[in-house]
Amino acid sequence: MPNGGERIGEVDANAKLIRQVFDSALVSGRAYPLLRDLCKKAGHRLSGSEGAARAVLLMRDYLQGLGLDCVWLQPVMVPRWVRGAAEQGQILTGDGEPYRLRMLALGGSVGTGPGGIRGEIIEFGTLKELEEADSLQVTGRVVFLNKPFDQRFVSAFGSYGGCIDIRFDGARLAAAKGAVGVLIRSLTHTLDTFPHTGSMQYGNASVKIPAAAVSTVDAEWISKTLLRLKKLGKRPKVEFTTSCFQLPDTLSYNVIGDWYGSDRPRAWMVVGGHLDSWDVGEGAHDDGAGCAHSVEALRLLKVVDYKPKRSMRVVLFMNEENGTRGATEYARWSAASGEKQLIGLESDRGGFAPREFSSEATAERIQGLQPWLKWLEPYGVYAIRKGGSGVDVGFLRPQGTELYGLVPESQRYFDYHHAATDVFESVNRRELELGAASMAALLYLLDQEGPVK
Repeated sequence: MPNGGERIGEVDANAKLIRQVFDSALVSGRAYPLLRDLCKKAGHRLSGSEGAARAVLLMRDYLQGLGLDCVWLQPVMVPRWVRGAAEQGQILTGDGEPYRLRMLALGGSVGTGPGGIRGEIIEFGTLKELEEADSLQVTGRVVFLNKPFDQRFVSAFGSYGGCIDIRFDGARLAAAKGAVGVLIRSLTHTLDTFPHTGSMQYGNASVKIPAAAVSTVDAEWISKTLLRLKKLGKRPKVEFTTSCFQLPDTLSYNVIGDWYGSDRPRAWMVVGGHLDSWDVGEGAHDDGAGCAHSVEALRLLKVVDYKPKRSMRVVLFMNEENGTRGATEYARWSAASGEKQLIGLESDRGGFAPREFSSEATAERIQGLQPWLKWLEPYGVYAIRKGGSGVDVGFLRPQGTELYGLVPESQRYFDYHHAATDVFESVNRRELELGAASMAALLYLLDQEGPVK
């Protein structure tokens, strides 16, 4: 029996249906126009915002037009952080005009108050350097955390993982040393003038200080200027103002569409992305693309007249960026419902060309999936390998759900991540449609080929 033991008829049937899926995606796919509507009609979609509310209604209405069996909204209380007026900041060197900073407050940060803050700058390359510093060096100053991406990682996410600590924990640790504020280098490979925001946390800290990210161009300038002025015995100062604040939690929703299976209607294959985004740009790659991928994957399977054996559910999770409340609530509800969550497939790595699927399944299970690559490789998906799935579907892990993540080409992702440049125009139509088709193909194979207990 050729091709790892499959009967020829089965191989041909799989190849034929997957070919139809990709043909439909490339010729008449709707992921791209759906993403356009999400970006242009809803805009950026931070949890609790008007944009997020528009996105919920827009995606609900779109799902209702796909002929699914049930479309519903799952209530969830989400945090409401507001950026307020645009950030203002400058470096005062004492030997010329102030240097204007391109900056964004970090999500969850307190504001400076209308008077702003002002202090000498002290630079650290890592959190370890900050933790080991004498508090007398830091007290009353603004800490500048300048940790560039390690360019040696082939996967861009490796670079990101090595630097996210400065954004997440920098303010808490700096406050413990007596700092009055924190500036961090934006988390991106590229050298440009666009700052990148993202979540931070204070933990149980009694003192909360403002935190913001500056562009990589500004980070380079600050570091070089500090070195130059140190040789002259000068200490430059920074002053900046942020207007962000926290409001009480507010009601929002996960957007869910159900397509019942013929054999196991209460056994679910969940596919999704997160509907919220940061409050700059349009959340096109992060994660409008993942939402478009997930919705379009089900539409493509319906277009080729596929009839699923197991039920399929698209979940557009709210509040991944600054709280994961949507994923937490879906996992809580699904566990209590008695439904079996068989599969969780997430797209949250941008709308670039699909290259792999990662899986949290056992090594034995992943090895058993390798014959499927003969159906995926013709379309540029070259691997199914061990790796993380996604933040949102990861909450299904305690239920024994088999978890997968779409892995697109990563090299450009952090050019746009959490920045004003993450707009619809940064997404390529063919790359986006190929991602949706790849997810549809994997869902089909998981449904057909199993076995999934």
